[in-house]
Amino acid sequence: MGTTDGSLNQEEDISKVAVHHDATAVKHGDRAAEFIGDERVVLTEEDNKRIKKKTDKVILVILVWVYFLQILDKTVLGYAATFGMIESTGLTGSQYSLLGSIAPIAQLAWQPFSSFLIVKVPHRILMPTLVLGWGIASAALAACHNFPTLLAARFFLGLFEAGCLPLFSVITSQWYRRAEQPLRVAAWYGTNGLATMFASAISYGLGHIDSPHIESWQVIFLFVGLVTILTAPLVYWRLDNDIPSARFLSEEDKPKAIERLRANQTGTGSREFKWSHVAELFLEPKTYLWIALSLFINAGASVTNTFGPLILNGLGFDKYTTSLLNIPFGFVQWVIILLASWIVQRFRIKSAGMVGFVLPVIAGLAVLYTVPRTPGHDAPLLVGYYLLAFLFGTIPIEVAWVVANTAGTTKKSVMMSVYNAAASTGNIIGPLVFNSKDAPNYLPGLRVVLGFFVGTAACAILQALNLAFLNKRQERRRVANGKPAKIIDASMSDTYRELAVDSNDNKTTAEEEGVAGVGVVADERIGQNAFADMTDRENDEFVYVL
Repeated sequence: MGTTDGSLNQEEDISKVAVHHDATAVKHGDRAAEFIGDERVVLTEEDNKRIKKKTDKVILVILVWVYFLQILDKTVLGYAATFGMIESTGLTGSQYSLLGSIAPIAQLAWQPFSSFLIVKVPHRILMPTLVLGWGIASAALAACHNFPTLLAARFFLGLFEAGCLPLFSVITSQWYRRAEQPLRVAAWYGTNGLATMFASAISYGLGHIDSPHIESWQVIFLFVGLVTILTAPLVYWRLDNDIPSARFLSEEDKPKAIERLRANQTGTGSREFKWSHVAELFLEPKTYLWIALSLFINAGASVTNTFGPLILNGLGFDKYTTSLLNIPFGFVQWVIILLASWIVQRFRIKSAGMVGFVLPVIAGLAVLYTVPRTPGHDAPLLVGYYLLAFLFGTIPIEVAWVVANTAGTTKKSVMMSVYNAAASTGNIIGPLVFNSKDAPNYLPGLRVVLGFFVGTAACAILQALNLAFLNKRQERRRVANGKPAKIIDASMSDTYRELAVDSNDNKTTAEEEGVAGVGVVADERIGQNAFADMTDRENDEFVYVL
């Protein structure tokens, strides 16, 4: 009888703790916690597919179009240079390089404010404001006639674009399961390739405009700027802030849309900025490995972003052919981004994907470094240049990798802003390693870029080892807290599955269990922290993705 009374008392104590936990989660957790409380919603695979499809039609379409415009606005600088901007504005020495660097300098300066705004300002307000700002700055470049005015316009272009990648990454994590995120990141980030193709095509077309009143490079800036400005009100009309306020979801589907993200353990968004998340972020070694990866990749990417058209021009083609040669490069870039994200989604190992896509880049750099710029060598030089497109496969892998391994709204927003700050630093450093006196070979710059990508591979391997260690530590914490060591990471399964634990402690992924779920036991304790706006370090149920 005493044993029965003790069990009843223990269950009552657990119930009291659960009630306190729920109250705290609602007060300091996600808005989703306020919407569904402690309710566990029944969700079928059919529900999961329907909600995902609705989300793609609204949220993903906006992300793809707006990111395309952001890349387009940045890319056309190189084409404007090809079509006479340097001569018309009297740029000399390293001034063109500084124009390439000033936008990331502005992004770097704005990142602390960007991370705060992503948390505090509704996304439906923030995104169209950013779009309008950089659209105006892009159009204003057409009115610039000297270095100071070009520098000012490029600064404001970078300022308004500063929050784009962090905001898009956070939005992706707040609407999609972790298994779905790589291809969604690829969908919007892949517009790098599409924007390159489009910029090449419109530059070729607009470059033929012969007018005594306006030059072709001015027409290019004016066109892309006005299209961006017109997009801003459309974004406000279509975008929703979060799942509870989503107009494209029915009241019946909203709780299901939240429930399908429970296994992520990364939350769906909170308006509370938590300084404890910031402190935790900067005390973790994995933060600095993310920073190193972002810095190396983006510094290396400068070889194509800013100097791509100029390198092609150095091969001896005229400006029109140089413009068109970037169309196949953009297509290759787009295919590689999709391929990279499909591979990491299929095989669930992002670190190996990162290293695998760095190797062709190293090979391409070796070709550009060793093959002479003389007649008869155009084909191998173009092959080497196109191999550099593999570097763009590494960026969406890292973005999805960072987002999947960072929980807590503030921590994630700050982490992605820090990531973008590192990318901006890389974009500042990258163009500076290329000097006009080294044209057309740019051999010293190519040597430095080669070092960047060797460092990228090394950091990816170190991060994988670090995350494996963190998972082992999480297992020890769960055991100490009275939970099973192994949690089935249902967020990484191809189809929706409820949270469960591995009773055999010998399988760790949902897909290994099969539909029958042999050895899988449902546990109501698992998933209570999902919408409490806890960080990955605070939440002992969080599983890191290698």
